[in-house]
Amino acid sequence: MSFQRVYDIAGSALQAQTSRMNTVASNLANAGSVAASEEEAYRAIKPVFATVYQQTQAGELAGAGVNIAGVLPSDRQPEQRYQPDHPLANDDGNVYYAGVNVMEEMADMMSASRSFESAVEVIGRVNSMQQGLLNLGQR
Repeated sequence: MSFQRVYDIAGSALQAQTSRMNTVASNLANAGSVAASEEEAYRAIKPVFATVYQQTQAGELAGAGVNIAGVLPSDRQPEQRYQPDHPLANDDGNVYYAGVNVMEEMADMMSASRSFESAVEVIGRVNSMQQGLLNLGQR
């Protein structure tokens, strides 16, 4: 496997985890939002990742990166609360809070951050390997 393939794979991981962090940020930003109906209420969004296999010219497996296949809304239902004095309350006095679990989002954020750091570490190690090869050539 060439160094370029390692960079491509690690780069795809960085892009995927950046997308994951963006969705987490959106979810946390909207965690306390309120709507007048269930349909209008914010639902958490999650990225969907797909494996992308890389092959050599001879058709051998050379590695696997990740691709963002899409971003989908969560199945978590908005929370209905009876608050007749709220300005967004519907005729029944209900408001709908975003379908976001802050604890799950924080755990997802920590996981994405660690995955991002791992990909950066891979890139750093490959850089060190390349530098070592260059130093060998100068001897």
